[in-house]
Amino acid sequence: MPSSAPSRDLSPPNTTLTAVAGFRVGHWTDPVGQTGCTVVLCPDEGAVASASFLGPSPATREGVLLSPEKKVERVHAVLLAGGSAFGLSAATGVVRVLEERGVGHPTPWARVPLVPGAVVYDLGVGDPTARPGEREGEAAARSASDAPVPRGRVGAGTGTTAGKYLGGVGTVPGGLGSVMLERHGVQVGALAVVNPIGDVLDERGGVLAGPGTGPGAVSFTPGDVENTTLIAVVTEHTLTKAECRRLADAAQTALGRVIHPSHTAWDGDAAFMLSACTRPPADPLLLGALVQEAVCAAVRDAVRQANALDV
Repeated sequence: MPSSAPSRDLSPPNTTLTAVAGFRVGHWTDPVGQTGCTVVLCPDEGAVASASFLGPSPATREGVLLSPEKKVERVHAVLLAGGSAFGLSAATGVVRVLEERGVGHPTPWARVPLVPGAVVYDLGVGDPTARPGEREGEAAARSASDAPVPRGRVGAGTGTTAGKYLGGVGTVPGGLGSVMLERHGVQVGALAVVNPIGDVLDERGGVLAGPGTGPGAVSFTPGDVENTTLIAVVTEHTLTKAECRRLADAAQTALGRVIHPSHTAWDGDAAFMLSACTRPPADPLLLGALVQEAVCAAVRDAVRQANALDV
C-alpha cells in the first residue's frame, strides 16, 4: 500500500492575544441590543497584574486592588464590558465559573477569584436597557478558549464607536481588536475595545476612523456622548506588580499615538497589564516598545475588523 503523506494544518497562525500561552478569551455578544462583554482568563495560578486608569469618569471593578502598593499581586481574569456601570455586574458570572473550577486567591475558607474589570458606555447605540449581567459574564467565561480571538463588532466591542467630537457626524464603529507581536523571542499580546471621542489614526498618521476634521467645527458640550477605550496586554515574561504598572502606563501612552485627540475630558481609558511569569524577564526596553506597538496595532485592528476595511 502506498504510504499516506502526513496531514498538514493549513489554518492560519494565531496572531491574536491567545497566541500567548496560558491566556484565553471569550465573548458574549448581543447584536440586537448592540452590547456585549469579553473575558480574558489568566492561567489558573493567576497573573501578576496592574492597571492604569485615565480620564475623569472611569468605571471599574477592583481597580484599587491593582495598585502596586496593594498586597495581592495576582488576578485570575479581566472583564471588559459594555453597558456602562451596569456591565460591571458581569464580573460576578466570571467569578462563579472560576470558583467552580477551584481557581482563586487562597484564603483559609475558600479560594476567592479576583476579576478586575472596566466598561465602556454604549447605551446610546442600540437598546439602552440591553446590558451584560451575571449570566452574560458567565457565558463569556465558559466560552473562553485559546483559539484566535474573534474580532470586530463582538463582545465588549459590539456597540462601540469612534470619532464622536462632531456630535455624531462622521462617527463609525470602533469594535474590538487583538494582536500578538513577537520580536527577538519576546511575545506580547494585546486586546483593545475602541470607543474614543477622537479619530483613530493609521500607521502613517492618516485618519482610519472618524471625521478627520479635528474638534472645533461643532461645539461639543459635556454629556453629549460618553467614551472610553479599554486595553488588556499580556505576556509570559516575568514582571513585578510595579513593572506591570509602568507597562500599563506605557499602554496608555500608546493610545496617544493612535487616537487623536486622546485622553480627553470625555474619555475614561483603562489599560490592564498581565504577566503569567512563566518565562524569564525580558529586555525592559524591548518589552515596553512591544507593548506600545501592540496597543496601536490592536486599536487599528478593531476599527478595520468592525468596518471590514482592508489592511
